[in-house]
Amino acid sequence: MAIKKKFKTTIISLGGSIIIPDRVDVSFLKEFRSLILGYLKDEKRRLVLVCGGGRICREYQEAVQQLAAQQSTAQQFVQLPSIKLSSDDLDWIGIMSTRLNAELIRVLFKDIAYERVIYNPEEKLDWMMVKKQLVIAAGYTPGWSTDYDAVLLAKQLKAGMVINASNIDYVYDQDPRKFKEAKKLERISWVGYKKLIGGKFTPGMHAPFDPIASKIASQEGIKVAVLHGKNLENMKKALLGKKFKGTLIG
Repeated sequence: MAIKKKFKTTIISLGGSIIIPDRVDVSFLKEFRSLILGYLKDEKRRLVLVCGGGRICREYQEAVQQLAAQQSTAQQFVQLPSIKLSSDDLDWIGIMSTRLNAELIRVLFKDIAYERVIYNPEEKLDWMMVKKQLVIAAGYTPGWSTDYDAVLLAKQLKAGMVINASNIDYVYDQDPRKFKEAKKLERISWVGYKKLIGGKFTPGMHAPFDPIASKIASQEGIKVAVLHGKNLENMKKALLGKKFKGTLIG
């Protein structure tokens, strides 16, 4: 009977704000590629990169909202059918932006990545069958954040850690954009985190980590490292299980 190899799997939820803060950050992606290639020199390591939407997502969503509003105003003068936007419409635009970013990242790692982007986080993945050390994933369906996708992948692949690489350094005890006295938290339990952010998810919300994803992570004993994705040396420390600058949840 063949014995399956034991792989160490980590999930990185790569925020769209890191991939495309305004325009595609080419210099960052070059350095990020170097970090990942170095990390995966150990053949027992496996990574899943779940890509967010970023600026391109917000631009498209804002544009369609403006178009719907203008169409409504135009009807005062011309008989035109109105554009009725639903939350699913906006969500699908967001999902497609994550998929575009994911294709960019897949091509960036074409030599070591699985040949297609994974959309459904519940699709069964077997590293022995995939035969690659790196898998790229993106948004799946309305109502599901990429944080939620990342946690479902971590659950399936028995990854104990999700690295949430976004444009914030820490989780704070209150919104630092509104309260100057907000204190950074280097460690917080899932119970404490859920008290901090509540239990409801809305698309585009600014919580450090989606509350619905948090509930699953808590149930499955998955830890989440919240850190600034542009600090690659710091991300490397988190990948290697060393002390890093950021917040460990769980």
